[in-house]
Amino acid sequence: ESLFLVLAKPLDRETVPVHRLLLTASDGGRPSLTGTMELVISVLDANDNAPQFNQSSVYKVQLPENTECGTLVIRLSAADLDEGTNSDISYLLQIVFPQDGRDVFRIDRDSGEIRLAGDLDFEDVGLYRLQVDATDKGTPPLSGHCKVVLEVLDVNDNAPEVWVTSLSVPVSEDASLGTVVALLSVSDRDSGANGRVRCWVWPAGPFGLEATFSGSYSLVLREALDRERVSEYEVEVRAEDGGSPALRARRGVRVPVSDVNDNAPAFAQAVYTVLARENNAAGAELARLRARDPDEAGNGRVSYS
Repeated sequence: ESLFLVLAKPLDRETVPVHRLLLTASDGGRPSLTGTMELVISVLDANDNAPQFNQSSVYKVQLPENTECGTLVIRLSAADLDEGTNSDISYLLQIVFPQDGRDVFRIDRDSGEIRLAGDLDFEDVGLYRLQVDATDKGTPPLSGHCKVVLEVLDVNDNAPEVWVTSLSVPVSEDASLGTVVALLSVSDRDSGANGRVRCWVWPAGPFGLEATFSGSYSLVLREALDRERVSEYEVEVRAEDGGSPALRARRGVRVPVSDVNDNAPAFAQAVYTVLARENNAAGAELARLRARDPDEAGNGRVSYS
């Protein structure tokens, strides 16, 4: 008589890899006699488990933008409950956003290590999103997925920039206080304190800075001018960011002062006493007088009467 052992429930090698059964055969005599045998059933593996990563499906990483190439970003690890080739895992960078980030990262197919292959630049890309696939070598292969979000941290690697957008020169020496001499634009590509800029004029003199709106300044006249005392100014607009260490920039501005006819001709003395001989011929020179005017061009040209 043949005996068939029938599978009543599905097998799961990952739960019970070996089943041990005791099979008993009894005859119909009185008393009944029995025979026994042990049946050992080893469950062979099938590729029915996909690789799974050991954390949540999203890994978050932060790196300063000056991190060197070759630096380890993260070491990913996926596990597969199957055995043999069914549990051999290879890793692949499947999706990188933005797309040109594919040149910035590389992954070791065997170890799951992601390393920097290019330079980070916070001012260019502040956040990368990667998807990594872990695929086993079963037939057919199964895959698990995870996401890596890399936040690039700002480093103070950009100095402020100062630009003269408008220049109104020369400035008349009788210009009123508050006259705008130049308009300037100041910017810094960094963020936070690294991109916060303070500005001033050097050397301290008749000009000062006034903020008009974010990143824009006016160079204004704060003291009266006198061309006859100073005919031209060379000033620097200096900027410094709030990074540590701070980065600086400067922009030179040349401000010539134009003349106003604000000085009358003046003789060296108010009264000249001249001694003249009584027998001098007509047309003889009695005295040589000279008046000076510190103004320039026509304003300083003197005629006598």
